[in-house]
Amino acid sequence: MSSPGHAIMVLSVTMPKGEWFDWHVHPDHQFAWAAQGMLTVQIGDATWVLPPSRALWIPAGTVHRTGAASTSSMHSVYFGGRHWADPTVVAVGPLLAELIHYLADLTLPTAPRRRGEAVLRDLLVPVPVSTIHVPAVSDRLALIARGLTEDPADDRDLAAWGRLVGASSRTLARAFLSETGMTFGTWRTQIRLLAALPLLAAGMPVATTARRVGYATPSAFVAAFRRVTGTTPGTYFS
Repeated sequence: MSSPGHAIMVLSVTMPKGEWFDWHVHPDHQFAWAAQGMLTVQIGDATWVLPPSRALWIPAGTVHRTGAASTSSMHSVYFGGRHWADPTVVAVGPLLAELIHYLADLTLPTAPRRRGEAVLRDLLVPVPVSTIHVPAVSDRLALIARGLTEDPADDRDLAAWGRLVGASSRTLARAFLSETGMTFGTWRTQIRLLAALPLLAAGMPVATTARRVGYATPSAFVAAFRRVTGTTPGTYFS
């Protein structure tokens, strides 16, 4: 944990579904949390979907953008001092949530504010989950990327995509590996799991979500989810 530092609530705003704060950077560490709804934070090719039980620590100087996966009440707390060097998911329980609301009161006297900030820092507990990375692709693979983003359940293989884009499956396989560092199958899994996150966060049953994003059985979906994130869908959003 870091040395004591000032925590200031600088933003409390309702974001309609689909609204984004475009790519930007802050000079201080940011703690991004939605009291209601779901936030989506993108940093590079990594994406986090955050229900009220989760928040994201965004280190100072990190280029990111933040959007609303559903209508959201977004709160940001800015910190000085040292802390985690990497983006970190944090569990938000009832006490931490109340402290964030408490510190939002700009009329709060200095002494109780300092005490509240100290307790808030003690409550920042990281959640050991991996994020989902979907590396961007070049124009030659853009049609495939767009098709799978619009319909993650599309099960066409590279041979079928190749007939559509005018390239052999071997050429496309090499292109995916060189551009993303992943095989086509692994990259498509990332697309599917990323599409699943807002559905799961909204309360859609695992079986329905699995079908929606292209898995024949819930067990296959859960296995893929665990392999990528290190946990099950239920635990991820609990």
